Amino acid sequence: MEYGIISLVPTLIVLVIALTTKRTIEALIAGSIVGFIIIGKHNFFTVLSDTTLKVMADPTIGWIILVCGLFGSIIAMIVRAGGALAFGNFVTRLIKNRADALIVTWILGIVVFIDDYLNAITVSSVMQKVTDKYKIPREMLAYVVDSTGATVCILIPFSTWSIFVSGILQDSSIESAGSGLSIYLSAIPYMFYAWVAVIVVPLVAINIIPTLGAMKKAEHRAGSTGQTIPPGSENEGISKSEVLESQRENPKFYNFFIPIITLIFFTIYFDIDAFKGVLAALGVTLVLYPLQRIITLAEIFDVAIEGFKSMIFPLAIVVSSFILKEVNDALRLTEYIIEIVTPILSPNLLPLVVFIVLASIAFATGSFWGLFAISLPIVIPLAIEMNVNLPLAIGAVISSGAFGSHACFYADATVLSAKGSGCKSIDHAITQLPYVLISAGIASVLFIIAGFTI
Repeated sequence: MEYGIISLVPTLIVLVIALTTKRTIEALIAGSIVGFIIIGKHNFFTVLSDTTLKVMADPTIGWIILVCGLFGSIIAMIVRAGGALAFGNFVTRLIKNRADALIVTWILGIVVFIDDYLNAITVSSVMQKVTDKYKIPREMLAYVVDSTGATVCILIPFSTWSIFVSGILQDSSIESAGSGLSIYLSAIPYMFYAWVAVIVVPLVAINIIPTLGAMKKAEHRAGSTGQTIPPGSENEGISKSEVLESQRENPKFYNFFIPIITLIFFTIYFDIDAFKGVLAALGVTLVLYPLQRIITLAEIFDVAIEGFKSMIFPLAIVVSSFILKEVNDALRLTEYIIEIVTPILSPNLLPLVVFIVLASIAFATGSFWGLFAISLPIVIPLAIEMNVNLPLAIGAVISSGAFGSHACFYADATVLSAKGSGCKSIDHAITQLPYVLISAGIASVLFIIAGFTI
C-alpha cells in the first residue's frame, strides 16, 4: 500500500513534540502510535504489539542492549577502582587551559575510531572531570564527543560503519569496480560532511568559531556559576560510582589503561565486534581489581549491575527509535521521498540533492544503516545512468548518514554521547545544532563544487 505524503506524519509529530517539550521518549512513542494507527487502523493495537515484539527479538537490538549495558558496567567498575580518576590526573598534567581540554577530548575521539558506541561512552565518561575543572559545560563535551563518533568511524576503513557499508557495496554488483571495500575507499575523499564536522571541532575549541545559540547560554552558565551539568541532568551520570570513586586514594593509571586497551584490542581481534571486546574487558577487569584487593568480587558485581542500570534510559530511547524506524519502513517513507526527488535531478546537482534529501531523512527518522541499505541500491545505478562520478555519489550517501547520526536528537550516538557526558540528549542536540548546520552548509558547497568539476 502507498501512503504518499501521509508517511511524513509520524516523523513530523516526533519532531514537534520533542522540540516543544524537550522529552524524547514520549515524542517517539507518540509518533509511533500515530504511525500504527495509520497502518493498522482499527487493528492498530495488534500491529503495535507485533512490531514491538519484532523489534525486541531483533538480534541487532539484543546486541545494542548487551553492548551498551556492559559498557556501562565497565565504566562503573573503572570509576569505582579509581581508574577514571587516575586517567584524569594523568591528562590534567598535559592540559593547561580550556582549549587543551577540548582538543585532548577531540584527539581521544579520533583515536577510539573502531565503533561510535565505544567512542561515545568511553571518551565522554573519562573526560568529565577534566572538562569540569575548566568549567566546560557538559553540552560542549557531548558535542566534541559526538563529532568524533560516526564522523570518524566512516572515514576509517576498519570501523563497524565502514564494514557494514562495504558489505552493501559488495552486494551492489557494480561491474569492474572491485570489492566493496575498494569502492568504499574510493569514496572516503568525498565524505565531505564527516571531514568538515571533524575539522570544525578544534576551530570551536580555540574559539575561531565562537559559541553560538544555546551553547552560548550553556557556556555562560558554566562560566558564571560553575554548574557544568545542565539543570535537570544531574542524574544522567553514574552518580553512585562517582561517590565511591571520591574515596579512592592513590588511584593507579593501569586500572584505567588495562581495561580500555583490552576492550579496544579484542574488539579489533574479533573482527570489529564490540560485544566480544567488552566481554573480554569484563573478564580482565573481574580478575584485575579483586587481585589488588581494591574491591571485592561481590562488590564488583554490585557495581557492574549499577553501571548496567545506568544505561536503561538511553537504551529505552534507542529501542523506541527502532520502533519508529519500523513504522517509517512500513509507511515506505524513504522510498516516497526518493521517488519525489529523482525526476527533478540533474547530473551536476545529484551529489548535493542526494546529501540534502537523505540527510533530512536520517535526521527525521534516526535511521542510518537502514538508510544506506535502501538508498545505495537506488543511488548507485542512478549515478551510473547519469554519468555522475560514482565515488562522489556514494560519498554523498554516506555523508548523509553521518549527518543524521550527528544531528538527530534520538540517534543512538547522540543519546550515548549525552549519557556519557552527563546531560540530556535533547539539550545536547539543541546546543550542538549550530555547529552541525555549519558543517552541513560547508559540505553542501563542496558537493556543489564537486558536482560541477569532477
